[in-house]
Amino acid sequence: MGKAILGIDVGGSTTKIVGFREENGQKQLIAPQCVRATDPLTSIYGAFGKFTMQNGLALSDIDRVMVTGAGSAFLDKPLYEGLDCRTVPEFNSVGLGGLYLSGLKEAVVVSMGTGTALIHAKREGDCTKTKYLGGTGVGGGTLIGLSRKILGVDTVEHIQQLCEGGDLANVDLRIRDISAKNIYPGVNYELTASNFGKLSDLASKHDIALGIANMVAETIGMMAVFAARNYQLDQVVLTGNLTAIAPIRQVFDVMEKNFGIRFIIPENAQYGTVIGAALCPVD
Repeated sequence: MGKAILGIDVGGSTTKIVGFREENGQKQLIAPQCVRATDPLTSIYGAFGKFTMQNGLALSDIDRVMVTGAGSAFLDKPLYEGLDCRTVPEFNSVGLGGLYLSGLKEAVVVSMGTGTALIHAKREGDCTKTKYLGGTGVGGGTLIGLSRKILGVDTVEHIQQLCEGGDLANVDLRIRDISAKNIYPGVNYELTASNFGKLSDLASKHDIALGIANMVAETIGMMAVFAARNYQLDQVVLTGNLTAIAPIRQVFDVMEKNFGIRFIIPENAQYGTVIGAALCPVD
């Protein structure tokens, strides 16, 4: 069995870590983990220590560590003396991770973290080319921030619970609300015309929570649709923490039918970027 290659993704509030080991000529994934901490360095060392201990890895078992994410700038020297640590571009990692998890050769890969980034990734022989297409500040941070201010809750678990039983009819303005008949050929009459454009005084916390989640997902989804169409693609790979939130996933299910774009949420989608980091080629 060959030495392990570790990937570490240092985000704003969490650090994710994953590993690969060479076995019978194939890269075998070591189950990814996530650690939360108050600062990036504590998070990095905490994730590294927990991961190596739980997987029985000594420093001598590790070939190299590939670090990515906004918080990677805080790591200005190797984690441990003699350990090969390299910083790799986050957007390259997003693209590589998305293609690996989905098994596709080309796709628009969306990383839904605190904010959202869109990457075009394409395999060409042994090389994977990635291009950053842009992004939006709407993401998990938007979901948490608005929920905290408006609803007084700031955990994903509580937000998901509030979304249950919510009714978007008390929050969002739909095309059918503003037109007696559908005057837009080929457009679903149930599509949102304005998020929160029909907010009722009687809207419950459940309605508002669902409205926030729906607005975040629809904003990201429409950007992904436009990006995919620009490359004549009909498949989008979704990665990042928002992929684990049920009301977010449900919005993409609906958008698939309306826009003819397949939204793929692969297994381990939350760890797409860190998996891509571990897979980044070295010079």
